[in-house]
Amino acid sequence: MVEKNKILITGGAGFIGSNLCDYFLSKEYEVVCLDNFATGHRKNIEHNLSNPNFKLIEGDIRHYDTCVSALVGIDYVLHQAALGSVPRSIKDPITSNEVNVTGFLNMLQASKEAGVKRFVYAASSSTYGDSEALPKVEDKIGKPLSPYAITKYVNELYAEIFGRTYGIETIGLRYFNVFGRNQDPNGAYAAVIPKFVMQLMKYESPVINGDGNYSRDFTYIDNVIQMNELAMLTQNPEAINTVFNTAYGDRTTLNQLIHCLQSELSNYNAKIAEVKIMYGPNRAGDIPHSLASIEKGKKILGYTPQFSLQEGLKEAVKWYWENLEKEK
Repeated sequence: MVEKNKILITGGAGFIGSNLCDYFLSKEYEVVCLDNFATGHRKNIEHNLSNPNFKLIEGDIRHYDTCVSALVGIDYVLHQAALGSVPRSIKDPITSNEVNVTGFLNMLQASKEAGVKRFVYAASSSTYGDSEALPKVEDKIGKPLSPYAITKYVNELYAEIFGRTYGIETIGLRYFNVFGRNQDPNGAYAAVIPKFVMQLMKYESPVINGDGNYSRDFTYIDNVIQMNELAMLTQNPEAINTVFNTAYGDRTTLNQLIHCLQSELSNYNAKIAEVKIMYGPNRAGDIPHSLASIEKGKKILGYTPQFSLQEGLKEAVKWYWENLEKEK
């Protein structure tokens, strides 16, 4: 038997992180999850606590010593820990910076010192900022439109410098509107899909920011897992110390999205089709349209996304129906 490598997943109790934990444990890797449970949930990982290949470290990436101790014996880092949300960063830019910049730098420095094989990190489509070009291509970005976007761009700059200066292998994955199982529908900064699903299930009218014609490249979680695995294991030198769009490569307006959600949920409860949709003002810091070019990922990593929006929504709605019904 060839011994599997050991992976540290920061933010491993969060939405994307917990899915990565599940996936790599199913592949018989040893997985260490580092999370402070600021936005992650213990329920996302509790089924793994009895797995001998799984270790939970409750700690904060803002503490350098915590990062150092979490990295003992680690081969690969999948860095997901961050404070997401544009509105949150506008309300509290200092905490967003502490977690997303200082925490990131702590992890990068500690990973360099630990001699990890590769540092794969969650970057963001918010880095494209005010660039109006569509589709979004990795080497053409605009000016950031929020404190959150600034922090994620700074991550890319630090990763590039560390790669160039110290020789650590880094790969950034610019996530575009990821959705799927384990995504929290609660809280002021809940993502749009789980929030809309929860509201529709309660017959509450979802409020769309703007006229509903803003569009996004909604990306199912399993496509993101595939990109993380490809980035972690690729032997292509062109992939190292660069960034990749992580998306499906198609865009959907919020009006189209809500129609799809109502349609899928109506398969479980026909009354949901009658819920009225409301419209409110545009949200500060939001970009009008987002669409990823995924050609670079296809060419260099061999990325082939398996789930379209419709296929992903079918899976996600099924998961939400089964799990939110339990919580009612």
